[in-house]
Formats: sequence, C-alpha cells, structure tokens
Amino acid sequence: MTDAATNTVDPAEIAKFEAMAAEWWDLEGKFKPLHMLNPCRLDYITSQIAAEFGRDLNGPAPFDGLRILDIGCGGGLLCEPMARLGATIVGVDAAAGNIPVAEIHAQQSGLIIDYRHNTAEAMAADGEQFDVVLNMEVVEHVADPLGFLTACRQLLKPGGLHICSTINRNPKSFMMAIVGAEHVMRWLPKGTHEFSKFITPNELFDLLRNAGMDPVDRKGFQFNPIMWNWRISDRDLSVNYVTAAIKPA
Repeated sequence: MTDAATNTVDPAEIAKFEAMAAEWWDLEGKFKPLHMLNPCRLDYITSQIAAEFGRDLNGPAPFDGLRILDIGCGGGLLCEPMARLGATIVGVDAAAGNIPVAEIHAQQSGLIIDYRHNTAEAMAADGEQFDVVLNMEVVEHVADPLGFLTACRQLLKPGGLHICSTINRNPKSFMMAIVGAEHVMRWLPKGTHEFSKFITPNELFDLLRNAGMDPVDRKGFQFNPIMWNWRISDRDLSVNYVTAAIKPA
C-alpha cells in the first residue's frame, strides 16, 4: 500500500477547477453536465448508504448519525443533499476558490456544512474518520490514484463505505467525454479531461483492492440523448461509471 502522506494533488488540475469556481451553481454554466448527472449520482449514493447502514430513505433524516466526507466537493452539489438527509457532512476540496462558493450557497440554503480547503492525505494524517467517503469524478484528476485511494481507505472507519465514480478509458469514452462534452457541446472547457488518466472498471477495482478496500458493486451512468437524462445501468459501464467498496472491519 502507498503511504497516505504522498501528495497526490496535481496543481494543473486544481487550476482548471479554480478557474470555473464561480459557476458551480449555474445550471447552464460549465458544470451543467454535473447538474444533469447529479440526480442519478444521488440515487446510487443514497441507495448504497441506506443498504449498508440499514437506513430507511422514506423516514425523517435517514442519515442522522452518519459522518460523511465528500472529497473534491466543488461547490457542494453532493454535500447539500447529504446534509438535508441528516448526515454530518464535511466537504473538502484542493481548489481553494471552491470553498467560499460552497459556503455561501450552503448559508443561503440554511444548511450547516463543514467545508475545508484540504486534501485527503492531510486529513488521513490527522486521523479523521468517517462512515462514508464520497469520491466522485476526482480519481481521474489526481497525480497518484493508488496513493489517493489509500488515503480514502484510511479516512474510513472499519466497515465504512467508499463510493467512487470516474470515466472509463476506451474510444467511446474519448468521443463522448472529450470530443462531445468539451469540443462539440462545449459543456466543459477544452482540456478538462486527459484521456490517459481515464481508468477502466477492472483497473479501478484492482486499485481499490491494492488500497486495502473490498469492491462490492459497480454500475454505469448511461446518458440518453433522446430523453436528455441519465440513468443507472447494470451493464453499460462504457463511459461514466461508479463503484462501491467497503473497508474491512
């Protein structure tokens, strides 16, 4: 396993997201793809947490008592729904410019969320522990995926749940995530993604195991260009996909 003290932050990647920080809550801005994907992401995240911790999503504050970390929280698109479900939520981002944007929006929404400009490695070194670690669309931007995932594992309590989404690496993902999203639709600035940093599902499962976690599930996020929405797929992991893993007790 890699020492979690390793710095996995890629300064060039951080600079990309610093430049877009003010647009996090603009539904038609540079983060429009994430706003479109967010309901699908939330369906997966909440169902996995509910199943793992025996929570009823139809009850009041179903995540009460759970401490959740969102690494690479950006403007808080996942933190805010987790807070509304009753979780104690910490949002961390290596891009300092994202934090005040997230804090202001949370205040306007009447939510208490602990936002920090920090890294997974630094928090692991401080001995922080969480029931759930969310790691969504981050691993393809770090300098050392194994070191980053090792820090994620150290941040989990024994038996804790790690949810990680990223982009597959194949010709279809290149056409959709880079050519389509960045060049044709111009949803994202050119250069947001690097094809060489994309990770296949099998590679990610191997990384999770090498980081000390047990992968238990993977699903695809499939875009429907006719309905203009996303859905969870059991079979199509060809572009966007998500995994769940457990830290052994």
